[in-house]
Amino acid sequence: MTFTDDDVAELYDLTNPWHETNQDKFFTDLVLAAESVLDVGCGTGQLLHAARRRGHTGRLAGIDPDLASLRRARRVHDVEWITGTAADIAWHGEFELATMTSHAFQCLITDQEIRASLAAIRRALRDGGRFTFETRHPQAKAWERWVLGDCGDIRFTDGRILRIFYRAAVRGDIVDLIEVTALADGTILREDPGSLRFLDVETLNTFLADTGFEVQEQYGDWERGPITAESQEIVTVARAR
Repeated sequence: MTFTDDDVAELYDLTNPWHETNQDKFFTDLVLAAESVLDVGCGTGQLLHAARRRGHTGRLAGIDPDLASLRRARRVHDVEWITGTAADIAWHGEFELATMTSHAFQCLITDQEIRASLAAIRRALRDGGRFTFETRHPQAKAWERWVLGDCGDIRFTDGRILRIFYRAAVRGDIVDLIEVTALADGTILREDPGSLRFLDVETLNTFLADTGFEVQEQYGDWERGPITAESQEIVTVARAR
């Protein structure tokens, strides 16, 4: 019994619908206020789809390396969809805003990868343009919650009842994960390995400063509260110098 890459992309949309939560609204409001937007790590395109539904008439572009996700993104045709990583961005000075949602920034693992990606995003922005994204605050140790259990029953579009659970191993500020997709009876359909990097505020801001950004706003939650000892998020709006 197979579970394809296209199934994974469809399951992502099913389990992560774009709603007017505080998190989704944070990004949607910024996109609607900008004439030209580049969504880095756009995945299945939910943010830019929502922007078009909400009446955005300017330029929208998304880039992602995952072909199955882009196949779903391309159901909306009046957006530029590009295959590639953040470091592959080839635009120069063309966008007012760049976004990176769904904690995609944490998929950048090495220092070199982070610097190359940030430098490419900076080049794509006009002077004074903004880059907004979020990372999970390492102090919250989100991975400890992920491995405690599964997400409960998920009814897939073909009628199968699925469950997703995780195995995790920590090495410094990197967490190596295996996402397991299984049937409700425990039959494993696939295992997808990946890694996430959990940067603290000081390290994150040093990377930004070194690649031509200055932090304009930084929050510890989606209500724009300050970063505290209890914060689970680092939500950043950086300006291109």
